[in-house]
Amino acid sequence: MQTVEINLDLAEIIYDIQNKTYLTGKCRRDDTNHELVANMQANDDDENANQVLRSISMAFSTLKTKLGEYLQQTDTKGSNVLPESDTRLFLSLRMPSNYNLATLDTLASAAHQYIVSSAVVDWFTITHKSDAPEYASLAEISLRIMVEAVSKRCRPLRKSAKGAT
Repeated sequence: MQTVEINLDLAEIIYDIQNKTYLTGKCRRDDTNHELVANMQANDDDENANQVLRSISMAFSTLKTKLGEYLQQTDTKGSNVLPESDTRLFLSLRMPSNYNLATLDTLASAAHQYIVSSAVVDWFTITHKSDAPEYASLAEISLRIMVEAVSKRCRPLRKSAKGAT
């Protein structure tokens, strides 16, 4: 077995959520829906930030459940405390000795995208329901990529016989 670690920067996840909601709102803008578009766009105001952080927290918890077979966690307590925006989300995974480490960046990127897409689903469920299913689909795609990445293995190598030249 080998331990691999994934570190996700919460500030990057928040930025990605805000950017996606901004761009989606910008695409929905017409001459009559200025307030709707403004409400679609997540920002750093307390009520927005708290909702985004709560959605991220739920998405990260769900991600840990999905990766539970590999998760190496020593915490014996759960919490519903809202994370600070400068927190790092950390996963320590126990992988088989033949796990293909070349997929680690894919796994980290897909985990990031899963959390972002899941949080955007929550956000749009509140602010603009018709956009939520598209992001739910993106979250599912990210989850499938993660499952594929954790399932990649390296091909075995023949060990040379002692004394062979």
